[in-house]
Amino acid sequence: MKPATMKQNIIFATITTALLSCGTSHQKQSAMHLIALDPGHFHASLVQQQMYPGIDSTIRVFTPEGPEVKQYLASIERFNQQTDPPVHWATDVYTGHDYLEKMLQQPPGNIVVIAGNNRLKATYIRRSVHAGQHVLADKPMAIDAASFDSLQAAFQEAADKKVQLYDIMTERYEIRNTLQRELALLPDVFGTLEPGSQQDPSVVKNSVHHFKKLVAGKTMVRPAWYVDETQQGEGIVDVTTHLVDLVQWTCFPEQTIHYRTDIHVDSARRWATPMTLQQYSDITGQNSFPEYLHKNISKDSILQVYANGAFDYTIKGIHANISVTWNYQAPEGTGDTHYSLLRGSLASLIIRQGAEQQYKPVLYIESTHCHDSTYTKMVESRIAALTHKYPGLSLKKNDKGWEVVIPETLAKKHEALFGKVMQQFLEYIRNNNMPAWEVPNMLAKYYTTTQALTLAQQTASRQ
Repeated sequence: MKPATMKQNIIFATITTALLSCGTSHQKQSAMHLIALDPGHFHASLVQQQMYPGIDSTIRVFTPEGPEVKQYLASIERFNQQTDPPVHWATDVYTGHDYLEKMLQQPPGNIVVIAGNNRLKATYIRRSVHAGQHVLADKPMAIDAASFDSLQAAFQEAADKKVQLYDIMTERYEIRNTLQRELALLPDVFGTLEPGSQQDPSVVKNSVHHFKKLVAGKTMVRPAWYVDETQQGEGIVDVTTHLVDLVQWTCFPEQTIHYRTDIHVDSARRWATPMTLQQYSDITGQNSFPEYLHKNISKDSILQVYANGAFDYTIKGIHANISVTWNYQAPEGTGDTHYSLLRGSLASLIIRQGAEQQYKPVLYIESTHCHDSTYTKMVESRIAALTHKYPGLSLKKNDKGWEVVIPETLAKKHEALFGKVMQQFLEYIRNNNMPAWEVPNMLAKYYTTTQALTLAQQTASRQ
């Protein structure tokens, strides 16, 4: 039987004629297409919240049939209703069983966006790069040691074929993280980064998340495989990707990190979040556990979801602690939290997002020198200088130092940051100017998380 093909033309509009280079000077220039490959996670649609010069307005979608692609197309249709900025994507959708092979037959030089089942991601990345496509992948690009090896090979082939391979690190564009990095670059405010110890790390990044969330008053539906660590990946290799990336990007700006010599994972552990069948049903819409989850169901019929992990590691001599926790549901009035500490010789830069902050992230400068008038004037002058780049910044004094007051105009929501990543990626494609440190540092990041998983599993097996 001929594979089913369906087309959805949402809104047709004239597209820009701006041309982008596909990574080499000798390739014929033309408007590129976005290709959505098996968009199983809602992040797949978030790069389409705006239009991009040089990108054709028709998105080519190659995917198996199922609820995930329906949600993806619904998101695109919803974006097409917005006016600020105006969006007019059309979609050309192929849902045959040979969707991957059909995608690989597309002309080279387009951009494949991959966000979905992480078990398949290593294969999707390798084959897309081999076909001469640029790849923008949601995190994580590797969920275990085997997929890390595959990622290494993919980066090598991308270099050989002169195409770009990049992951979506939105948290670099979150304003508190950005300012934490800016302040860490000021030696008269921050000093130098302390080395710390395993017992008292100088860099700490912790995050707490929740499976059940309300969006517009309705429970967000997650794919059934989302709670299977063999498909989604354990928590220790998933959300921690952002945290490890921020450690590298903040503490060692524009420095190359060599994973073989600069990183050592000192300790790691993993643990499960218990989930009843009713709870599972509430977030997935499924009325029974699929067979692939039976391995994680305890004798009392409780699903054990390995979404939590923590590890201590040393990076270029600096001790860091990373942890991620997934609870089922946040208590009423609370939400996800993020904590980030950088301890310098003059001050600590801390992001808190707890009850005191009404569960909104707040950046602090804390120092024993905060009562010294000379140091105070220095901090105030440095913040004043930053207002030229970040208008509206100010300081609020407290007993330990200062809260950095950030205007709402600078505080973009998480979903809005995906466009920032896409714009950066397009610049790398257009100018072939990805910084030399980006690829080795992506490898260092995924080496760190996958090594932490291996150590955590080994530790658990010995207990």
